[in-house]
Amino acid sequence: FIYSRQFASLSFNLANLSPIISQFWEKISYKMKMINHSNINRLELTKVFSEDDALINRKLPRELLLRVFSYLDVVSLCRCAQVSNYWHILALDGSNWQRIDLFNFQTDIEGRVVENIGRRCGGFLKQLSLRGCLSVNDAALVTFAEITCAALSKHCPRLVRLHLDSCPQISDSSLKDIALGCRNLDWINISWSENITPNGIEELAQGCNKLQGFVGKGLKMLNDQALIALATHCRDLQHVNLHSCSSINDRGVIALAENCPNIRYLCLTLCSHLTDASLLVIAQNCPQLETLEVASCSLFTDSGFQALARVSIVYFFRKAMIQILSFVIVVITFVFFFTNFQTCRMLEKIDLEDCVLITDTTLSHLALGCPRLEKLSLSHCELITDEGIRHLGVSPCSTEHLAVLELDNCPLISDASLDHLLSCHNLQRIELYDCQLITRGGIKRLKSHLPNIKVHAYFAPQTPPPTEGRSRQRYCRCCVIL
Repeated sequence: FIYSRQFASLSFNLANLSPIISQFWEKISYKMKMINHSNINRLELTKVFSEDDALINRKLPRELLLRVFSYLDVVSLCRCAQVSNYWHILALDGSNWQRIDLFNFQTDIEGRVVENIGRRCGGFLKQLSLRGCLSVNDAALVTFAEITCAALSKHCPRLVRLHLDSCPQISDSSLKDIALGCRNLDWINISWSENITPNGIEELAQGCNKLQGFVGKGLKMLNDQALIALATHCRDLQHVNLHSCSSINDRGVIALAENCPNIRYLCLTLCSHLTDASLLVIAQNCPQLETLEVASCSLFTDSGFQALARVSIVYFFRKAMIQILSFVIVVITFVFFFTNFQTCRMLEKIDLEDCVLITDTTLSHLALGCPRLEKLSLSHCELITDEGIRHLGVSPCSTEHLAVLELDNCPLISDASLDHLLSCHNLQRIELYDCQLITRGGIKRLKSHLPNIKVHAYFAPQTPPPTEGRSRQRYCRCCVIL
């Protein structure tokens, strides 16, 4: 398939597998020694490798050998396929090729390799990664999709995960063929494929409506039209990564949130056109959200994150006040809603790096509305002060769950913030790079209360005082002498 290695290295690996294989190798070595060195290029090992004479083939049934081969990687399988005709059949059996990752061979993989994989393994293949394969183009995926489609009608299980990230030759034609031949796909990664347009995304969404994971980082042409098509046809989406998709606006994210309520992971980093309207709809429609990454979304403000943490409670309270006149019933209903239907109570990771407009108000709302928060990034949020960290430090999420806190390049943070975090017993790592008001004494005090914490900080060396008296010589003594 891919590589051919020396027979000696293969034999050495086989000799360590089991006593049976060791005996097998001893027999081969003995016969090799008996052959005249002048005829070394005409080694006749046919009888040794025949099904009747090979000890390992006589002792182990076919099913057990297939089971052993199922634990080998791509290179090892290809080596075994060169041992004998019998092992060639076993090693290239489709059941051994259910998960294929060709990233390590990205410069050598050509279209014909993908075609051969489709022909041999189409009925068994579950996961295929062509990440970084520069030579894989539309023609290869046409054959692959057609072969897989024919095989899927006869065999099971079927292809469910496909990684095509960093394949620059992939275009809309590829996605169309995949949509036609791989309808049971539930995860696809097409990141950094610059030739893909909204039309290709629409074809993919219509053909693969069972998608649960979509990773499209760096798709510059992915716009609201494509995102709306994806949300309309793939309502079971749980993992969506739109990192650096700079063409999308609020309209696409709103459609995604309204049609895909089961989203658990959402990355909108560097989607700079989004506003608080997106956060409002996410808060209302995505109760299962666990990870939200919105780094460098500079238009988000405190109002948006307040909605993310509290909007549905306020909305419910107002609605209850209108419909129910009894004060007691309103209070009971409100408390029940607060304890069971918080909008963001499942959020565990939030990345707010470079959200330059947020203030301590955001931290106060997140501290109250996100009780499971484990990781929070506030890097380059220059308006955050010690008061916001105080709200975070006394919240239930910090004392029980918060493990990672990133505060680098927050110039208003001082040692007082570290004192507010002394009760965060689960805190494992804190980032304090370029926090100029943080001192070594504050870090030492934090470590004394939390001995297992990793503190990442940098203190610039002090500027030496100016020399008094005569000015420094411009030349060394040797130069003066010369």
